[in-house]
Amino acid sequence: MSVSHQNLLPEPPATLLAEEPEPAAELAAALRDDGDVAAVAAHFPAYSAAWAELAERALASGAVVTAYAYARTGYHRGLDQLRRNGWKGFGPVPWSHLPNRGFLRCLHALGQAADQIGESDEAARCATFLRDCDPSAADALDG
Repeated sequence: MSVSHQNLLPEPPATLLAEEPEPAAELAAALRDDGDVAAVAAHFPAYSAAWAELAERALASGAVVTAYAYARTGYHRGLDQLRRNGWKGFGPVPWSHLPNRGFLRCLHALGQAADQIGESDEAARCATFLRDCDPSAADALDG
């Protein structure tokens, strides 16, 4: 006889980071006009999307250590924002909510850079954490 167990504890609510219109507009302009993304990160150092863009560009150019540094910066800035928004270290961080994407992209880039420098444990932790935040983020970023 098979016994199934029901989880009686509610899942934590999704964490949704706040919109950041000014840094988002500045980053969009830099991307559109082939501008200086590093200047956006310097002007808005807590804005993970700028760090994610820098990390992804560095990965694409083969500057893996630089990518690692950019991704780690954006990742930690994103963790700070998540915690300020009630995140307790677990629970969904939906990819569908655009302001969450900078953090999720940094987490993905950090995992990729870690893998490329031989930090396989960290790469695995990042991949697991990304899937725990939102499986669709991992699918979108790996695809």
